[in-house]
Amino acid sequence: MAEKQRVMIVDDDPSIAELISLYLMKECYDTLTVEDGEEALRQFPVYRPDIILLDLMLPGIDGYQVCRQLRMDSDVPIIMLSAKGEVFDKVLGLELGADDYIIKPFDSKELVARVKAVLRRYNARPEKSSRKDTSGECVEYPGLTVNLSNYSVSYNGHTVDMPPKELELLYFLASSPNQVFTREQLLDNIWGYEYLGDTRTVDVHIKRLREKLPDSNSWAITTVWGIGYKFELKSGK
Repeated sequence: MAEKQRVMIVDDDPSIAELISLYLMKECYDTLTVEDGEEALRQFPVYRPDIILLDLMLPGIDGYQVCRQLRMDSDVPIIMLSAKGEVFDKVLGLELGADDYIIKPFDSKELVARVKAVLRRYNARPEKSSRKDTSGECVEYPGLTVNLSNYSVSYNGHTVDMPPKELELLYFLASSPNQVFTREQLLDNIWGYEYLGDTRTVDVHIKRLREKLPDSNSWAITTVWGIGYKFELKSGK
């Protein structure tokens, strides 16, 4: 019998946490509920969840801080839960490395569907351990090396830390220089066609890439207004 996938639910409202747990247990997930950020960070290496549902408004360490700390050494899928529906809050959550963002109150079927979709995308990624160094998994430009075989980025001789989705987006664009991709195409190729978020997710990740990789004299991540983005090679360089 296949082992149940583990979901850590981090929410300081016991009634909401219990309700989420019941939804997921009906779908044959194993769940653990914790009420604050400190406990979530303590339980994470012990419980080893396959995915985390993380409320933003927590006592002590808030959800943003928990996400930031987890992303320092883990790419475990994180879905943020919040009563805040402002674009700023969504963007901040995605910038910190969250995979999805659900606004409270939410429908139980939507919650379960998003958990399944995020896990499906995450589990469909090629295993790093099975990746071998091949020329097809590394792209190089002046000052920039993006290596998909070991999920590393080097810029002007320095290693740049990136969450997996940022790196995959950069690699996808850089693998097809000067080709324009719509936001929908990037969303489908990097996040999967079943992704329930919107195209602003792409904009957030592009913004993060530009902050970490200022344009060189030879290339740039360029906005094609009204269409999308491209990795542009500058002529004459």
